[in-house]
Amino acid sequence: MNQIKQVTLALMMTAVSTVAIAQQQPVAVVRSTKDKKIDVIIGGKLFTSFLYPDSLEKPVLYPLHDAGGTVVTRSFPLDKRTGDPTDHPHHIGLWFNYENLNGLDFWNNSYAIPAAKKSQYGWIRTDKILEAQSGNTGVIAYHANWTNQAKDVILEETTRFEFSGNANQRIIDRITTLKANVEAKFNDAKDGMLGLRLAHELQMPSKVDQKFTDDKGIVTVVKGGTDNLANGNYLTSQGKTGDDAWSTRGVWCKVYGKMGADSVSIAIIDHPRNPNYPTFWHARGYGLFAANPLGEKIFTNGKSAKNLTLKKGESVTFIYRIVINNGGNTLTAKQLNKSAADFAKK
Repeated sequence: MNQIKQVTLALMMTAVSTVAIAQQQPVAVVRSTKDKKIDVIIGGKLFTSFLYPDSLEKPVLYPLHDAGGTVVTRSFPLDKRTGDPTDHPHHIGLWFNYENLNGLDFWNNSYAIPAAKKSQYGWIRTDKILEAQSGNTGVIAYHANWTNQAKDVILEETTRFEFSGNANQRIIDRITTLKANVEAKFNDAKDGMLGLRLAHELQMPSKVDQKFTDDKGIVTVVKGGTDNLANGNYLTSQGKTGDDAWSTRGVWCKVYGKMGADSVSIAIIDHPRNPNYPTFWHARGYGLFAANPLGEKIFTNGKSAKNLTLKKGESVTFIYRIVINNGGNTLTAKQLNKSAADFAKK
């Protein structure tokens, strides 16, 4: 916990880098041990819930709302919303895992995997809530084990979330340390690590069906849109937009679009102490928005690779900031550059 505490103390000094601290709204963290759920309420409105039941293959934040109450993540598969795409059932809210750890796929595991193939997939089981604290900054901290289906532990995860917000903004700081219980090899793979599945409106418009193949050769078809809801777009710190954001590096990436009368944006900011900074963006037009520093081979067309190995007892820490804005305008590149620069100092 020492490494996380050091990072945490620094982050708390500037939990909101784009607004004055005086404008922060109080954060209530409400725990339901029976349901294995913790609600995060900012300014009297539900922001998100931390879900960690044994029925899910990983812990998630689901759903995410903007400050006005609009849900900015896809509802499927835990809820139903008319028009929601139903591909990739493992895409739930906001999560953190990886496609190939010691040959096990943690990313693609879901209820859709047949029992006969489950042994090829990993599971992240939350066994301890370490902190659930309300205040100007809300805190949830937990311990989890990355295991195979026999529950043999490969990694121990310790994660701390810090939540804050104001009238038009919500911020999540995530600090995750992974400690190897045995030698742990993150084999270079496309699907990882910090992932978010966007609401239908924030998808990029497309009427063409797309096919995507995972690490085990399973093909998923994403159906083209038949409505006019999707109006999203991507922008990276390097000026890449739309589909061109995918596979490129950047300090930050934002997705933005109209949801009702509001302009809504979600930005993910990388931290310079993360491995392989600045990260590669696994940002798909169909609504997957992910930061994956360990997928170098696929993103560089085989020119280089990043295979991270932790010996038993070694650890690695990943730090990210997620900023959700709504209102008349989304955050500008200049504002995000400043926010990223402030975040980098912590």
